[in-house]
Amino acid sequence: MMGDENPPFYLSDTMNKDIDKGKIPQHVAIIMDGNGRWAQQQNLSRTQGHIAGVKRVEDIIDYAQEIGIKVLTLYTFSSENWNRPTNEVSTIMNIVTAVLNRKTKKLKGDNMRFGMIGREDGLPESALNAIKMVINETSKNTGLLINLAFNYGARQEILDAIKSISQSVKDGKLTTDDITEELFSRSLYTKDLPDPDLLIRTSGEKRISNFLLWQLSYAEFYFTEKFWPDFDIAEFENALMDYQNRQRRFGNLISQSLNE
Repeated sequence: MMGDENPPFYLSDTMNKDIDKGKIPQHVAIIMDGNGRWAQQQNLSRTQGHIAGVKRVEDIIDYAQEIGIKVLTLYTFSSENWNRPTNEVSTIMNIVTAVLNRKTKKLKGDNMRFGMIGREDGLPESALNAIKMVINETSKNTGLLINLAFNYGARQEILDAIKSISQSVKDGKLTTDDITEELFSRSLYTKDLPDPDLLIRTSGEKRISNFLLWQLSYAEFYFTEKFWPDFDIAEFENALMDYQNRQRRFGNLISQSLNE
């Protein structure tokens, strides 16, 4: 998708044959962690680390589209990331803005859709305009949904849902008996999306860092020591094969007797 010059090297004829195309997760969420530490190891600036991270996003998006993943949610900028140094925050905003402006035409041509979950409040106008533009330009596409978690925090999302439901009760549009898990899910930023089947986090950290707290209830987790710029297609395939080798029970027993 993003590489304009040559087709990706990982198209179907070179795809890992151990991956079962019948068991591809519908929704994959990724915490893309470790750009700064990767840059430090390479004696590069943090800015260069973020740029390398963007290149990895481009590869992963292409591959996700190729194998039939429907939704790819990328934790790009959390509500807590505003606490980073001002120059780094500005760099991230500028990189995201530039990439979206440059790649919108390609996204549209590749039948990919673009979406965002998170609060618009506080985002630079240039970044917000770029996000709205690519969402609008790709809205009629039917392929992979690239869902950017941007200025996102799961606790805030849950509070926003509670406030919305509470207001509906106050206005007489709902009663407390109407409040169900389904209603609550429809009140979240992800109301139109299936819950993630697989969460991937890079850089060796083993926590979810205020990301999709409600939606990840039954997701499979995959943690890797690799920093995000080193999370290549082979590692993505490892994550998918690990997912496919698990037995997802959702609280039930599968192919087992109660005595086992």
